[in-house]
Amino acid sequence: MNRLNQLLFLFIIVTLITSCRKSPDTGKIKILFEHRVNGQLLVKDQMIYTNAAGNHYEIHGLKYFISEVKLHKHDGTIIDVSNATPAHYVDIDIPGTLTWQVPGDLPANSYDSISFTFGLREALNKSNSFVNPPESNMAWPEVLGGGYHFMMMDGFFNNTLSVRSPFNFHLGTGQIYTGGMGTANITGFVQNYFHVKIPASSFILFNGQIKNLKFIMNINSWFTTPVDWDLNIWSIMIMQNQTAMGTIKRNGFDVFSFKTE
Repeated sequence: MNRLNQLLFLFIIVTLITSCRKSPDTGKIKILFEHRVNGQLLVKDQMIYTNAAGNHYEIHGLKYFISEVKLHKHDGTIIDVSNATPAHYVDIDIPGTLTWQVPGDLPANSYDSISFTFGLREALNKSNSFVNPPESNMAWPEVLGGGYHFMMMDGFFNNTLSVRSPFNFHLGTGQIYTGGMGTANITGFVQNYFHVKIPASSFILFNGQIKNLKFIMNINSWFTTPVDWDLNIWSIMIMQNQTAMGTIKRNGFDVFSFKTE
């Protein structure tokens, strides 16, 4: 009987200790995507914008991928928040894509900054990875490297004759040509995704909180710093022009800013 009492007492103690253990503090994040031109919310299909090269332009469509979103802690720890969903598709014409509820719980903590990949690294940029629209509509021609567009921004501008003309500002896998620009002369490919660390993107995630993190794209930043993009020079046939796409990549480092809600 004494033995039974001892076992019962031990069971009660273990149960009390286990029940008193505190669960780790966690929260969730939701990423909101916003698109502006020099501080003002983007208005589609109106010729009201001017870039650094003096081109008057309008935006008709904008869609892109971001991937591998990471949170950086002050001690150097990096938390990859996109393991379950490595890439997210954004389309200004599909409101549901402008909000990304990141799955899973994250440690409640103070975070120093946020980074992500604009576009898709090779491991994610495989043809037929996305079988359904709208993502599948971003397919990049197989002969030009396959995979997917990282970004499609399309619109119109007033050319040097003040004629409304189309432009395509597209980013994806580039090509290396030997000789002319014919597909038979492609001898290699260039990966044009790039890494973004958003400036001033620190935030605190509290226990039980759903934190809204806003990624704000300044569209005019695509057209400047370090290179002023003149739509009279580069407006179409961008997908086969690595010099143009390399410039888009270089100009993209400061396109995003950050805000919490």
